[in-house]
Amino acid sequence: DNDASDTEPDDNINFSHLPSGRRPSVMDLNGKLVDIPISLPSKDPKKPQQKPSEEMKKDSRSVIAAGVQCIKLVTSVALVIFSVVVVMAAIFTRQTGAASYSIPPWAACVVFWALIMWLAAMEGGQGCLVGLQPVSREAYSATHPKTVKNTNMAHCGDNMERFIVGRQFLVVLVVFLVNTMGAAVPGANVLGLPEGVALVFLGSGLAMILTTIVLGQLTSQVNAATCMLDFTNSYFMFYFITCASLVVEYSGLLHSVYLVQMMFSAVTGNPIETNEVSKSAIQKFFFWGRALMSLVVLGFALAITIEALFAEKTTMWTGVPGWVSVVILFALMGFVGITEGMQIAFFAVLNMPEEELAKHPVAQANADLTFRGQNLQAFLIGRQMVSASGMFVVARIMTLNYDEGDTVFGFSESFQTFLNTGLLNAVVTTIVASLMWRIVASSFPVAFLSNPCINGII
Repeated sequence: DNDASDTEPDDNINFSHLPSGRRPSVMDLNGKLVDIPISLPSKDPKKPQQKPSEEMKKDSRSVIAAGVQCIKLVTSVALVIFSVVVVMAAIFTRQTGAASYSIPPWAACVVFWALIMWLAAMEGGQGCLVGLQPVSREAYSATHPKTVKNTNMAHCGDNMERFIVGRQFLVVLVVFLVNTMGAAVPGANVLGLPEGVALVFLGSGLAMILTTIVLGQLTSQVNAATCMLDFTNSYFMFYFITCASLVVEYSGLLHSVYLVQMMFSAVTGNPIETNEVSKSAIQKFFFWGRALMSLVVLGFALAITIEALFAEKTTMWTGVPGWVSVVILFALMGFVGITEGMQIAFFAVLNMPEEELAKHPVAQANADLTFRGQNLQAFLIGRQMVSASGMFVVARIMTLNYDEGDTVFGFSESFQTFLNTGLLNAVVTTIVASLMWRIVASSFPVAFLSNPCINGII
């Protein structure tokens, strides 16, 4: 009702009252989402305008660069669409692992996409829960009540660490199940594809890897980073991700990882940080009992995997000797483990004093290469691609493939059916190819980055 001429416009548009993850974002010329600054200056023509900064000048791109970027985007979208079509065609023509379990194509399709959506929710959910730790719940309690339920559960005591451990197992298990539903059988061909194209996209598993990584991991991670509150504001996130991850960790299947953590704490002399009071005698007994159980399960799972590889009873590519398969498996798990630990190690040294890092020239060179220009963003995306691809290959090497009536170690057929689910394989992969390396990288980030091989992986 006030006369507009009597009202002076605000000098600044302020977004400081909004919590992280709620502030508006815009897309720059490179296609990246950039947060709008907390305070935006007004565009009063009477006020002198600042000259473009050097960074703004650098961001201006030529027509050729824009064309190259457009070609890359179109090619990427086309590859993903083609990969989805190829995977679905293989499922509906019964040329995937699902057919060996007598799963109808329509059911395999439903399970496949349900697993992809569950994987996407887990990948994005972890980033949201980690990113919301410093944000006061009062800022979003009225607008996002289900997000509050998630953060209350995940941020209580040491639950965030437990959530990460349990979630990692679920991610690996989902990858194994996706591999079972969508991995093509040897010699598969669909849509009349040329033999070479079929070998690349079906024989190597490239079509399924692209489908899973792009739709089930990277897309959700990017979206979750810009809308943390909305992403976690669902009961699905609460029950099937937050609670499910904590239940998996509570089961004790992965407690042998904590033994590695204790070992490195003893070696370095650094105490293990905790947000909880000391355990009672009963809690300690329960903890050590689960840790012992985890070691037994891990040893049993490794024994079954090695026996199956030497007997050539897995979905490993035909013609590869058993001992070579074992060597490739452990080498690949070590490689995937390094890629898992690199991300943690780099963020650990991000705020380390330059003079301290300079004492370790190899680690400093690796850090300089990663943090140079836009390399960090490219590294994070590329690392995800490499790590997930390695997980798929590990899943293919370890997945059991015994004929009907034939079992490992002479176990019953019902127990063999349980082993075929991939549950024990997921335990091995989660511990040996992921969590152990993450703990090492967290305890010794500089020593971890001093590995000369890391430069090539970057």
